[in-house]
Amino acid sequence: MSDEQQYDDKPPNDAGAELGEEGLGGLTEADFDSNWDETIESFDAMELPEELLRGIFSYGFEKPSAIQQRAIKPTILAKDLIAQAQSGTGKTATFAIGTLARLDPKLRECQALILAPTRELAQQIQKVVLALGDYMDIQVHACVGGTAVRDDIRTLQAGVHVVVGTPGRVFDMINRRALRLDSIRQFFLDEADEMLSRGFKDQIYDIFKFLPETVQVCLFSATMPLDVLEVTERFMREPVRILVKKDELTLEGIKQFYISVDKEDWKLETLCDLYETLTITQAIIYCNTRRKVDWLQEEMQKRDFTVSCMHGDMDQRERDIIMREFRSGSSRVLITTDLLARGIDVQQVSLVINFDLPTNRENYIHRIGRSGRFGRKGVAINFLTEADVRYLRDIEQFYTTEITEMPSDVADLL
Repeated sequence: MSDEQQYDDKPPNDAGAELGEEGLGGLTEADFDSNWDETIESFDAMELPEELLRGIFSYGFEKPSAIQQRAIKPTILAKDLIAQAQSGTGKTATFAIGTLARLDPKLRECQALILAPTRELAQQIQKVVLALGDYMDIQVHACVGGTAVRDDIRTLQAGVHVVVGTPGRVFDMINRRALRLDSIRQFFLDEADEMLSRGFKDQIYDIFKFLPETVQVCLFSATMPLDVLEVTERFMREPVRILVKKDELTLEGIKQFYISVDKEDWKLETLCDLYETLTITQAIIYCNTRRKVDWLQEEMQKRDFTVSCMHGDMDQRERDIIMREFRSGSSRVLITTDLLARGIDVQQVSLVINFDLPTNRENYIHRIGRSGRFGRKGVAINFLTEADVRYLRDIEQFYTTEITEMPSDVADLL
């Protein structure tokens, strides 16, 4: 078994075990509120280094999103931080900018460590940090499973400013003394709710033990389960708390529809009827299981429809090739599981189809947030059997949003 395979995408059996209340001082999600009011409405006013500002504007950012207006400043001030915000709200750029603003480019040692739950998300974050730091002459390394260990060791020993990685491989590199932590100033945990419920918790705690006592700890999490709150109690010093409320999230700008399908078996025909509409732009189709993804790809290909698929059973090389083809637009329809629902930003995606409704409602926003990323438009279509109706109403209520029957002119909306 490779050094990380057991952790990446396949958590151990005890993943998600609920914590008791002890050690939390009775703190629950209901008590979690913001304690930082300052908002800065332009990047110019954030007192960022000139080279970083150039990188931000050339990346295409004009105005900071809600989370960026609130969270970049405390990050730069070296305060511990818990930011509760969904995917699609611009949080990757929040901690990328917060990191870059505090880096010393002349010191070629690891100054910031960023952990994420999947390889794809870690590589995505690496790209954002590199793009925003384009004018700063910095090295950013993605340290993930599925790649050659000796290459990682060589790169780390040569010296990098920022390491973004998955817990298994990062922990391995620390153990092999390839990743030295003496100069680390900042530690970021992205999708902390996901990380701590996927059975990475012990490894994350082990990594914490190696960090200097003075390190700044920043957590970004969509929800605040007890696992996350326990980390905040044990490892953080009077953290700034920033809460982006549910109704401020990214469903704005995304038109949501459903198509009633009498039987599960009829979903396939419905999808084939929609195929021409899908390929006008680029579409992601979500299924709840890997088996369903493989089955759907096979059935579509039998009918001569071009689709690609991706899930956690595939090896890293396959996953990279498929993502590259999809990003470049040479593949236009991607069928996948929730592995891809967090943090993958493909600019051109403006249509998401839930072939299956997600098994938990938090994932609904992660999935359809793939389309209208911060400030962009998109369309989401949900396939609805009779058994799903109540669940869809629950999603509407949870996000105070409206999901209506799909109109016949849906192609005009894309």
